[in-house]
Amino acid sequence: MASTADIRNGLCIKFNHDIYKIVEFLHVKPGKGPAFVRTKLKSLTSGKVLDNTFSAGHKIDVVRVETHTFQFLYAEGNDFHFMNSESFEQITLNKDVLDAPDLLKEGTNVMVQINTETDLPLAVDMPASIVLEVTYAEPGVKGNTATNATKPATVETGATVNVPLFINEGDKIKIDTATGKYMERV
Repeated sequence: MASTADIRNGLCIKFNHDIYKIVEFLHVKPGKGPAFVRTKLKSLTSGKVLDNTFSAGHKIDVVRVETHTFQFLYAEGNDFHFMNSESFEQITLNKDVLDAPDLLKEGTNVMVQINTETDLPLAVDMPASIVLEVTYAEPGVKGNTATNATKPATVETGATVNVPLFINEGDKIKIDTATGKYMERV
């Protein structure tokens, strides 16, 4: 058993008969009253996100996980196929487990967290950013903007991302996988 002092981003815990991953946490010590930890938890089975507040010193049940590098092979309907980079073992995960499935390109390496008790995959951590080629973008018309304007562009995985007007077809762009937003041209 661990306590709220051990809470950190990415920690997997058992809570309300489910396994949750801590996405955000904030330790709050008000001037009056006891300290507490405000957390944002993501269910690893359903994908739902909930806010919860733990009182300081509250005992939490930590799930022991191992992290392995897997390479994305291909998607087949709602099933995404991955291969372990060390043992070449293949696993299939549902689309709901992934944070940004529309940004996954074949050959991309991801980190998969596996529950050591049941040997089942819990979560998939995408790289912080991914470089994709723009396959379709309407031409930007110069002069009809007052501030930094954006236009929708389709990338090679089929995802639509808002990009600045100077981005054209064939350009490679860097996309933040956490937010799905354009970062820079590569």
